[in-house]
Amino acid sequence: MSTPALMNWSGGKDSALALYHALRDPALRVTDLLTSINAHYGRVSMHGVRIALLEEQARRIGLPLTRLELPEMPDMAEYEQLMRATLAPLQAQGIERAIFGDIYLEDLRRYREQQLAQVGLQAVFPLWQRPNAELLREYLGLGFRAVVVCVNEKYLDQSFCGRELNAEFLRDLPPGVDSCGENGEYHTFVFDAPYFSHPIPFRRGEIVRRTYAAPASSAAVCPPAADETDAAPSPFDTGFWYCDLLPVEGSSLE
Repeated sequence: MSTPALMNWSGGKDSALALYHALRDPALRVTDLLTSINAHYGRVSMHGVRIALLEEQARRIGLPLTRLELPEMPDMAEYEQLMRATLAPLQAQGIERAIFGDIYLEDLRRYREQQLAQVGLQAVFPLWQRPNAELLREYLGLGFRAVVVCVNEKYLDQSFCGRELNAEFLRDLPPGVDSCGENGEYHTFVFDAPYFSHPIPFRRGEIVRRTYAAPASSAAVCPPAADETDAAPSPFDTGFWYCDLLPVEGSSLE
């Protein structure tokens, strides 16, 4: 008998590939998507993608979407409290597992497992410790398509932002950059997947640079969206380039 599970859906390539495997796992029955949202700006946390595009992903997957709505820069206690409150109604519906697209960050996995254990949920990691090259070959071979919506300028310059994640993009990555972006080098928005009913239309908008203070913990990293106003920079600020994705005129996203 399959176990009801929710997918922690970022909208990017890793969660998309993890969902592909979860949907094919006879031990799991994926019933819901869960996404962290910057509630003040109406964007996906970290990625800066508009909620309208996130909702189009959920519509094409055919699963209900639950939003974990976060303030601009939550501390860990606030994040954990909001997460528990968001999970409670899903657990009441029978959810027992939570699926993640993490690949090899041990500290983050341990944090997720500890937090979920406190509320009686079990974490599932379909991509865990699989080699980068293998994952990317599979991703491209299955027909996933994504656009790079955010890059960390510590690793990549502006020219990488707004590009499609494909073989050419991967060839152009500088030495030392994780090809899957597992250290936060880049984030993506998936606009086509094997389980989408049809691709998502969009057009590339403005590319902007934003700076944010370093978070106290990697588990709470939630840079604001691309259209936010910068605070005064400090020597410890990190710069990010964002490519805003816009609905195609006349599409169902309008």
